[in-house]
Amino acid sequence: MRSSFVLLCGLLLSLSALAQDGAQQIVHLLDYVGVDYAGAVEDGKVKSADEYREMAEFAAQAQERMRALPENPARPSLLEGAAALVKLVEGKAPAPAVAEASAKLRWALVGAYGLRVAPRSVPDLARGKTLYAANCAACHGAEGRGDGPAGKSLDPVPANFHDAARMSERSLYGLYNAITLGVTGTSMAPYAQLSEEDRWALAFFVSSLGMPAERLAKAETAWRSGAGNGARAAFPDLAGLTGYSPNEVRRRNGEAAALAQDYLRVHPEALQAGKPGPIPFARGKLAQSLAALRAGDRVAARDAAVASYLEGFELAENSLDNVDKALRLEIEREMLALRAAIAAGEPAAAFEARVARADALLAAAESKLDAGELSPGAAFASSLIVLLREGLEAILVLAAIVAFITKTGRRDALPYVHAGWAIALLAGLATWLAANSLIDISGSNREITEGVTALVAAAMLLYVGYWLHGRSQAQAWNRFIRESVGDALGKDTLWAMAGVSFLAVYRELFELVLFYEALWVQARADGHAAVLGGMAAAILLLAAAGWGIFKYSVRLPLGPFFGLMSLLLALLAVVFAGQGVAALQEAGVVDASPVAFVSLPMLGVHPTLETLGAQALTAALVALGGWAARHAPSARAQPKS
Repeated sequence: MRSSFVLLCGLLLSLSALAQDGAQQIVHLLDYVGVDYAGAVEDGKVKSADEYREMAEFAAQAQERMRALPENPARPSLLEGAAALVKLVEGKAPAPAVAEASAKLRWALVGAYGLRVAPRSVPDLARGKTLYAANCAACHGAEGRGDGPAGKSLDPVPANFHDAARMSERSLYGLYNAITLGVTGTSMAPYAQLSEEDRWALAFFVSSLGMPAERLAKAETAWRSGAGNGARAAFPDLAGLTGYSPNEVRRRNGEAAALAQDYLRVHPEALQAGKPGPIPFARGKLAQSLAALRAGDRVAARDAAVASYLEGFELAENSLDNVDKALRLEIEREMLALRAAIAAGEPAAAFEARVARADALLAAAESKLDAGELSPGAAFASSLIVLLREGLEAILVLAAIVAFITKTGRRDALPYVHAGWAIALLAGLATWLAANSLIDISGSNREITEGVTALVAAAMLLYVGYWLHGRSQAQAWNRFIRESVGDALGKDTLWAMAGVSFLAVYRELFELVLFYEALWVQARADGHAAVLGGMAAAILLLAAAGWGIFKYSVRLPLGPFFGLMSLLLALLAVVFAGQGVAALQEAGVVDASPVAFVSLPMLGVHPTLETLGAQALTAALVALGGWAARHAPSARAQPKS
C-alpha cells in the first residue's frame, strides 16, 4: 500500500512537471508572437512574408499544443483565447491588439498551470557577463548588436539587444525562455545545459546591454523616489520584475514604473534591499490587482489579490492581533470579499471602491504596527501566542493517540506514533531550509499544502475516532481485550495513527516556519531576543500542558476514556475540516461565499458557506458513525479492529 502511494505521488509529480514543460513551451511561442508580430504586419498589410508565416505558424502551434495540455478548469477558456489569437493573426490585425491578446493568454496560462516566472534568488549579472562572452558574443556581438563574426552569415540574423522597440516588448521571463528552449526557425539553440541560476543571470545581463547611460540615470531616480509615484509598489518581488515586459509595465503602472523596472533589470539586488514589510507588500499587490482588472486580466487580478493576503497581510496578522484584533478581522473580511468579487465578475468601478476600502484599512494597520516594526513586548507576545496556539493543537491529537495505546497495553505500538511526529519535525526543518535556500514557498502553495494536510488529517481523525467509539462500552472493551487484543492494533490502524501523528505536527510546523520568518524581520535586531524569549516561554508552557494532558488522560476509566477520546478526535476533525477548506479558499482554489456568521478561526469556523458546509458534513459523518457503531451487530457481539 505504501509503495503504491509513493509510486502514485511520483506519477503525479511527473505529470505535473510535464504539464509545466508543455505550458512553458506555449508561453514561449506566445511571447514571440507578441514581440515579433509588429515586424510582420503594418496597417493591415504584410510587410515581411517570412515573418508573417512564422507568426501564423507560432500562433497555430500554440493552439495545437494547448489542446494537448492536461485537463484544467481554465483549459476551455485558454483554448478560446488561442483560437481568437489565431484569427487575429490570420486577419492581419493591428500589432497592439495581437500583443494584448498574446499577453493576456500568456498570463492566463501561467496562472492555470502554476508556471514559475521568476528566479529563486537575485541573479548575478557579473556571472551573466561571463556567460555571455563564452556562449553568445560570437553571434550577437560583444555589445549585443547582433553583429558577431559567427552571426554574419546566419539567416535570420541574430537578435539586436539595442533594438529599443523590440526589447520593450520582451519580458525577462521571455528572454529566459529563449535561452532555455531556443528559438524555432533560427540558429538560436537551447541552452538547457546551463543551470537555472545561470540562465537567469544571462537573461538579466542581456536585458541590460541596450540600456543607455542617460536612461539608466533617470531609471535610478525613478526607483529611489518610487514611494511617491507608485514605482516601488509595482515591484514587490522578483516575479513582478521578470514577468512583465517594459511596455506591459508602462500600460499597467505608468512611465515612472517602467523606468524603475529598467533600473532593477541592471540592479536587481536593489529590489531585495528594498523589500517591503508585509503590510506595504499587501498594499502593493492590491494596486497590482486593480491595475490588472482594469486591463481586463481577471486571472492576474485574482493572483495579485491572493498574494496580497497570503504573502503580505497574513504574515502580520498575529502582530496586529496584539494591537487591534477587530481591525485584523475587518481586513480579513474585506480581502476575502475582494477575491469573491473578482470571481463573480464585478465591474472595475465597484472593485476599485473595494480596493480603496481595503487599502485604507491596511494603511491603518500599518500605522498601528509602527510601519512594520514591533516593540519588544509585542514581539514576545506574538512569538509566544503563535507557538502556543499551534503546539496545543498538535499535543491534543498526539495525547489522544498515545493515551489510547498506553491504556491498551500495546506499548510496542508507540514507536509508530513517535516516528510520525519525529519525521514531522525533520520535515519541518527541511521546509525551513527549503524556504530559505532551495525553493520559494509562495503563500498560495503554503495554503494549498496546509489545506490538503488538514483535510487528510480530518479524514484520519474520523477513522481513528470511529474505531475508538466502538470500544467505548466497558463490556465490549473487556471482551475485545480478552478475545482479540492481538489484532486490535493491526497495521492499518497503526499506520493511520502514525499518519495522524505526522500530519498533526507537520501542518503546524509548516505554518510556524513562515510566520517566524516574517516575525523575525518585523522585530528587527533589537527585538530578536524578545522573539526567542517568547519561543522559550511557549515551549515551557507546552511542556507543562503536555505533561498534564498525557498524565491525566491515561488515568481515566476505560469506558469514559474511549468515549472522551473519540469525542475529542471528532471535534478536531470538524475543526480541521473548516481550517482545510479555509486554507484552500485563501489560496484561491476554492470559492468563498461570505455569510453573516461568527468567526472563530481557532475552531475552524469561518463565515463562508463552503467552510461551514464542510464542518456540517464532517459533523454529520461523526453522528452517522456514532449511530452505526452503537447499532452494528458486530459492535454488540464482538468488537474487531
